[in-house]
Amino acid sequence: MQRIANMLAVQDGKVLLMQKPRRGWYVAPGGKMESGESIYEAAIREFQEETNATPKDVHLKGIFTIIIKDDDGQVVDEWMLFTFVSRGIIGTPVKENREGKLDWHPIESIHHLPMAEGDRGNLLFACLNEGMQYGTFEYTKDFQLLNATLQTSRERQ
Repeated sequence: MQRIANMLAVQDGKVLLMQKPRRGWYVAPGGKMESGESIYEAAIREFQEETNATPKDVHLKGIFTIIIKDDDGQVVDEWMLFTFVSRGIIGTPVKENREGKLDWHPIESIHHLPMAEGDRGNLLFACLNEGMQYGTFEYTKDFQLLNATLQTSRERQ
């Protein structure tokens, strides 16, 4: 099972998103975890590699199981996604890299930018809500959302 860590930077009412060239979909910078790496270390490393900036005030916001099914409903792939949020960054992000184009977008744009539907809810929760979100997303091989099961928790003070 692959393990993926991504990070949504939030600053001045905007979020830093990467537009991937293949589908034109928007994602939070991130990627595969390396052997022996913690989810936190992976999120920081991937963010820095893809943006050339350093995230500030980093927090885990979501843990998700992603399941890909074929036309017969059989599972063909599965991975874990760990989503972090940073409240600001140090440095100026690159405009483009081998993974895609980076730019700041108003938080509200997450509602309408092209992206996987699971990501939309995940990223909105990460930047707008307190607490953690957990869940499972089931997709077709073309990333059409089949089902989503979500739970949230809030820390008591």
